[in-house]
Amino acid sequence: MIVTFMNQQLITRRMRRIVISALSLCLAATSLFAQPVAADVVTVGTVTTSGNVVNVPVYIRDVSGTPLGIDQPAGSRIQSFSIKVNYAPASAVQSVTFTRAGITAPLTPTFENSPQTAGSVSLLDTFAEATNLIPFTSNAGAPGDYIGTLHFVLASAATPGTTIALTLDPVLTQLTDEGGSPATRESVGGGNLVLVAGAINVTAAVPTLSTWALALLAAILAFAALRLRIS
Repeated sequence: MIVTFMNQQLITRRMRRIVISALSLCLAATSLFAQPVAADVVTVGTVTTSGNVVNVPVYIRDVSGTPLGIDQPAGSRIQSFSIKVNYAPASAVQSVTFTRAGITAPLTPTFENSPQTAGSVSLLDTFAEATNLIPFTSNAGAPGDYIGTLHFVLASAATPGTTIALTLDPVLTQLTDEGGSPATRESVGGGNLVLVAGAINVTAAVPTLSTWALALLAAILAFAALRLRIS
């Protein structure tokens, strides 16, 4: 009886160790899979305007550890991008252009196009890595490097209080190497690209005084001060 009881105790302790070890392995595996996957970021800026002409910056943040990046070997750099921006309400926009800017402005692309549809505009650029390397800063602070500008001319429908939403198309916004290799392409669907939307906030214009109005105001204030001294 004593021997049987001791054997049972020994088996119970062994089972407890096995269960604890299994739980530890499960927790370790869960922690491993829960780690965030590195992703590059495309951001459209948010601006406030009281006029009908406004420029909105567009950025790309090159994060280390992604398939493409300045930290990767030659041939795996961000050298081509397709960025499609949707804007709404479309009635608030008279016209829009999307051009290179910032770190891409001095570069010469091997291909460039900026197609438009009602309510959207895109910028597609490809650069030769050997002669026109895009000089991204690895892990630059958000929102990253300035690469393009959306130049908007607003319509009369963009009255004060209007917000024009600027969203990035999750399918047609992609980053690739010079050759567009599918193996290193970054997209929302691939889990290695994050898109950050922006907006144009239209406010009322602040009235400004003309030179003559300022002179008249100064004269009135001077006259009022003189009367106070006399009294």
